[in-house]
Amino acid sequence: MTELSNNQKRKMKSAARLYAVQALFQMEHSSQSVDVVMREFEDHRFGATYEGSEMMEGDIDVFRMLAQDAVEHQRPIDQMTDRALVVKWPIARIDPTIRALFRAAGAELLGKVTPPRVVIKEFVDVAGAFFPEGDETHFVNGVLDHMAREVQPDAF
Repeated sequence: MTELSNNQKRKMKSAARLYAVQALFQMEHSSQSVDVVMREFEDHRFGATYEGSEMMEGDIDVFRMLAQDAVEHQRPIDQMTDRALVVKWPIARIDPTIRALFRAAGAELLGKVTPPRVVIKEFVDVAGAFFPEGDETHFVNGVLDHMAREVQPDAF
C-alpha cells in the first residue's frame, strides 16, 4: 500500500466528519445502534459509487471516534450545545442534521486532539455541504465557536 499524502489524509478526515454527521442523523431517525450504523457506513458508503458518483474514502478511525464519542457523551454535548444556542431554541427544536453535526463536532472538541479552529472550519464546511444555499453555515459557526471556547478557552 502506498503512503497517503497529507492532503489525502486531510480529505479522508473531512469525509469522515461528513459521514459521522450522516450516521448520527440516521441513528436518530432509525433507532439503530451506533455499531450497526458504523458497520453499514464502513461496508457500504466509504468509497461506494451511487448514481455514477463515487463517495470519498473516509478515515475510519476518525469516523468511529466521532460516532462513538458523540453517542457516549451525548448528554454533555447536548448541554454544551444548549448553552451556545439562544434560550428559545433548545437543541431538540433545531434541524436534525444540524443537531447531528453539533454532536459530532462536540465529540471532536471534547477529544481535544484537533485544534478547535480546525474543528469549527471543518464542520462549517460540512454544514455548507448539507445547506449550500442557506444561512446555516453562519449559525453553525457561531454555535461551534461558543462550544469551542467553553471546552478549550486557552486556544483562543
